[in-house]
Amino acid sequence: MKPDKFVDTSGFYALLVKRDDRHLKAKEILNQASRRRTCFVTTDYVLDETATLLRARGLNHIVQALFNTIFESRACRVEWMDQDRFLETVSFFAKHADQSWSFTDCFSFVVMKELNLTEALTKDHHFKEAGFASLLV
Repeated sequence: MKPDKFVDTSGFYALLVKRDDRHLKAKEILNQASRRRTCFVTTDYVLDETATLLRARGLNHIVQALFNTIFESRACRVEWMDQDRFLETVSFFAKHADQSWSFTDCFSFVVMKELNLTEALTKDHHFKEAGFASLLV
């Protein structure tokens, strides 16, 4: 399956936590993608950030299920940081020093550009600032 959308930390959180204000919208987007047989893509950095967020918010019991689901899924692919991507992200991060974007955000933007993705399942306005559609804003 061709990746259609990127999933950011806030997108995973919205999908996993029913009390999140964008939970229903995130599930609707996931269901639409399933019907169209498209897949999502994320990064190892986003998974790191998501696991850390879940633990910080007292939802550690969800973390292993998240990892199991992602690594067994054909509907979500993980893009991994390597030396070339790290150096590209360092350059992108430095080039956009006037922005408040995190290094993880910059890696996400690098991957999205590499894969020609324009939409992200996220509530993070930084994606919109970087020229992408933030589907949960």
